[in-house]
This record gives sequence, C-alpha cells and structure tokens, in this order.
Amino acid sequence: MLQEESDLSLVIAQIVQKLKGSSLYAQLERQAWASLQRPEIKLESLKEDIKRFFKTSGWEKKLQNAVYSELSVFPIPTHPAAPPEHLKEPLVYMRKAQGSWEKRILKSLNSMCTELSIPLARKRPVGEQKELLNKWNEMGTDEPDLSLFRPVYAPKDFLEVLINLRNPNYENGDSLSFRTHLGLIQVPLKVKDIPELKELFVELGLTTGQLGIDDSTQVPPELFENEHVRIGQKVLAEQDSAAAQQYVRQGSPTALRAELWALILNISSQPEDILYYEQLKTNVIQHDLLVDSLIYKDVKLTASNDDYYFVFEDYLYQVLLCFSRDTSVLGHFAYNSASPPRSYIRGKLGIEEYAVFYPPNGVIPFHGFSMYGQKECEVKNQTECEFLISPDWWYAKQQCIDALAHPEGHVEYTVAPLCFLYHEPSKLYQMFREMYVRFFFRLHSISSHPSGIVSLCLLFETLLQTYLPQLFYHLREIGAQPLRISFKWMVRAFSGYLATDQLLLLWDRILGYNSLEILAVLAAAVFAFRAVNLMEVTSLAAAEAVLADLSTLKVMPLLQIFLFATVT
Repeated sequence: MLQEESDLSLVIAQIVQKLKGSSLYAQLERQAWASLQRPEIKLESLKEDIKRFFKTSGWEKKLQNAVYSELSVFPIPTHPAAPPEHLKEPLVYMRKAQGSWEKRILKSLNSMCTELSIPLARKRPVGEQKELLNKWNEMGTDEPDLSLFRPVYAPKDFLEVLINLRNPNYENGDSLSFRTHLGLIQVPLKVKDIPELKELFVELGLTTGQLGIDDSTQVPPELFENEHVRIGQKVLAEQDSAAAQQYVRQGSPTALRAELWALILNISSQPEDILYYEQLKTNVIQHDLLVDSLIYKDVKLTASNDDYYFVFEDYLYQVLLCFSRDTSVLGHFAYNSASPPRSYIRGKLGIEEYAVFYPPNGVIPFHGFSMYGQKECEVKNQTECEFLISPDWWYAKQQCIDALAHPEGHVEYTVAPLCFLYHEPSKLYQMFREMYVRFFFRLHSISSHPSGIVSLCLLFETLLQTYLPQLFYHLREIGAQPLRISFKWMVRAFSGYLATDQLLLLWDRILGYNSLEILAVLAAAVFAFRAVNLMEVTSLAAAEAVLADLSTLKVMPLLQIFLFATVT
C-alpha cells in the first residue's frame, strides 16, 4: 500500500513538472490572475472561488484532458532505485539488442558516407529558397534525381533481427513446450490469450453495437447508428478526452472522427501551434537536409503510386519535411527503448558543445530513408558519428525550431490516412506527430512493451499456434512461416493494405484502447478468414498470393468472429 502511494506521488510530481513547462500552464496562470478582478472572487475564500471559476469557465476540463493525455504515455512506475534506462526498457537483453541494431544502422550510414560526398545539411541559396517557397503547395511536380539514394535497411532486415532475439538466461532445454519451437519469435514474453483479449476488448463483443457492422445498409439506422451519433455529439460538447476514448471503442462516425481523435490526443489548433508549424516550414525553406531527398524518394516510390493516397502527395511532403525538423519528438525517448544518435561538426568530434542530434529528431529512418555525410564519417563508440555539417547551419539551428522525428519505415503510410480527416496543414501535422510519439514508434524499436513489435509478433504467432494449429503447422512445413507474411502489415499498422474506411475503423480501436495489440489480433483473424485457401497452398509464393489483397476485407466482422466466435 505504501509503495503504491509512493508510486502515485512520483507520477503526480512528474506530470505536474511537465505541465508547468506547457502553454496550458501559462494560460491557467493568466486566467487565475484575471479572475481576481471578478466580483464573485472573495479574498477569504480565494482558493475555492478560483477552483469554481476554472470549473465553470471550462479550464478545469482542459487541465483534466492534459493530465489524461500525459497518463496515456507515462512509463510504468519502476522501483525507485532502478537506473534511468529501466524506464526505457526493463530487460537488459532487449536494451542490448536495440543497441546492436542501432550500431548496425550507423554502420550502414557510414558506408553511404564513404560512397557519397553530399553534406548532411546546408543553407539553401536565396534563389533556391524562393523557388521552394513558390512551389510549396505543388512539390509533387518535382522530379529530382534520387538514383544515388538507397534504403539503409528494409522491414525484412528488422524482422531477421527480431527472429534472432534470445534471452541468455533462458535455456532452450528448460521445460519448453513443443509449440514454443514452431514460431519465429523465441523470446519468453507474456502475451494475452483469447480469454484475456476478450476481457480487454469487451466492447467489441457480439452483443455490443459497432460501427463497421451495425451501420451497414442492411441495418436500419434507428437500431444503433442514430443513437451512437447523438452520443458522439454529446461527448464532443463535453470536451472530455476520457469519454471520447471510451466512445471510439465502438467506432467513430465519419463526420465526428476528426474532432474525436483530436480530443483524445488533446490537440487543438491554437495560434501558437499554427506559428510553430510555420516556423518549421521556414526551417525547411532555409535549410536543406539529406533526409529531404530520402523523403522525396520514399513518397515517390510508395504513396504517390498508391490508389488511395496519391492525391495527398503534396501534403505528405509538407508534413514530413517539417516533421524532420521538429525536436519536440525527442521527448518520446524517455519511454522509447531506442536512443537518438549524436553527431558532431566536422573537426569537433567529442566536444559536447558541438554535439547535435542527427536526424534532429533523433530517429534514424529506414526503408528508403537514410542520412550521410563526407568520407570523414566515423562511428564513435558505435553511437556517435562525426558528420560533415556546416557550422553556419549548426549555429542557425540553435536559433530556430528544430526537428521532430521522422518515423522509421514507410512513414508516409502513417501520415496518408490522416489526410482524409484533416485538411489544415498545422492540424494534420500535430495529429501525425501525436500518433507517432504515442503509438507508431513502438513498431520500429525493440522492446518488451505489450504494444511493441516484438510482443505483437509473438502474440500473432501464439494465437495462430493455439487456435489454428493445423494451418500454422502446414504453413511452417512448406516454408511459409505466417509471420514473414504478416510482419509488413503490423509494422505499418495495416496502412496501405486495408481500404481507407476500414483502416480508420481499426485506428479508432487503437486510440480507444490505447494499445496496438489489436493489430496482431487482426493479422491472425485474416489468416483464419483465408484458412481454407491457405491449406491448399504448397509454397511461400502461393501463400503470399492468397493474402496479397486485403482491400476487400471488413475489419470489425473479422475481429468479432476471431475473438468472440472462436472456441477456447
């Protein structure tokens, strides 16, 4: 009991400290001072009167939403004597694996540094600045030569690293079940079984109304849809983040989704948010980074050729270029097992005042994204690199808004679906940034977190081995391990694979449950749905062909049948 109270006090103190540095704190302070002029505020009951004023004026609700938002990403409390790295990842072998993976990426980057002689960053000439500013809203018409750029690593490389993960304290001969050896993931993490998933996703039950099922044309709207929309409008009127999160577990009406998601993530387009975005845009105009070319290439090769997302090509460039320069995302490394790589101005290796995160967000991109410098590139202690960075640019960087992480691996696929909901660039940008630092970063780092990619892979394999053993064994025997097919779905949160309306229904539930575990459940449900066809295939290529097109699938029926109509 005393330990729980101590943990709670620590959480409260840390959240208070964080909120004190926010714009909300300054606004609350100004409102408190202004309220002193009001006749109903009495000196003898000052504290209670100001509390009452905050409640009636709506500021108390804004504070509650801010606290709720912080709690959603707050690391699980650890023992007070635990070292800081335990907040990032409690398991030592996971931390070592993530560190080794980062070293491997840096080695790949250094090899590109040796081959290419292009600076990591430079100030654009005035003429180039004007040209970029003039075509800001039509950057998709550009056709730069990107032939020199190649991916630093691909998702399949990342999967191989996860497959080779081992706990050194866990002997292979120690009372392991036969099933343990069938899957590719061989780490002993606790994942949920079907009964536990039913308890977690109880609102997805067969007797509960769901958007994605009960709003179909065959179902009269008065049975569920009309009432659900009415409740959604009431939730928005109340401006309660916790209520909004609970509400979207049954799906969000199309007309309300944009506002509901923004409320859950505690995002509002304040003047300072718009100004912040404009400052990031100015930084893009003034300075050219190597990652800009990598962003261009990845968008050109993927989203611009996608039937759903090609129309948003200009939006993708705008958001991602600004994203690569926003250092506010560095804060997520407090609860991310990854660590941001550091680089130094050439000739200043090891001098701390010349150290800078590169990319400025601290996140190294993958699969079509890379960074490089001159031939002088050299890894220092496997985590620090000396790159050719213009000193003028570095000093200018200190004066302006820096860099937000650029997600690793087909990042544009996590931006593109949001383009259907938000058309104002600064709001679109804020939503993507929040989605990344709350959810999507976990799909690209090695950790033991229940929503981390390692746990999702293990959960997927465990569900298939337990509830579809014949299918799993058949695919394994023909060399078509299911995870080799489903990994790309999960690492992209199914973006680019499902129809957009179905993807948004899936992401409703990610936000509603504050968990990515539903990705693994859906991946297993897809295999269950195509099980009859998969039992007939005799090769990996044939299995991939059966599962090549997911665009016709309906997410909610698949999830309900797999979770609540499976015999356990």
